[in-house]
Amino acid sequence: MNREDRAKQFMAFDALKGLQEELRKKEIEYEEKRDLSDSTLEELGNKLNALEKGTYTRIKYYRNKQYIEISGTVTNIDYNKRKIKIDETNINICDILEIKKN
Repeated sequence: MNREDRAKQFMAFDALKGLQEELRKKEIEYEEKRDLSDSTLEELGNKLNALEKGTYTRIKYYRNKQYIEISGTVTNIDYNKRKIKIDETNINICDILEIKKN
């Protein structure tokens, strides 16, 4: 057997071509929670005060080391517990980055 054919025996075998590339696309990239400026916090407070139950809204918030965006209907706002509920998802008010009314 010549050297080239013999070397082919030891080459890496990829039974599922493209799998590694697709897995890399699915890797989760974590990010640190951002510190918000006073003006941004004031703006968020104003938007939060304007929200009412039954309002359809979109909120971007921090959970599990990444920012998540959710759209849905506000079902409950609890200022004592500092939580807002969108459909079935509870969100800590201090984790909110952005509020948009639709």
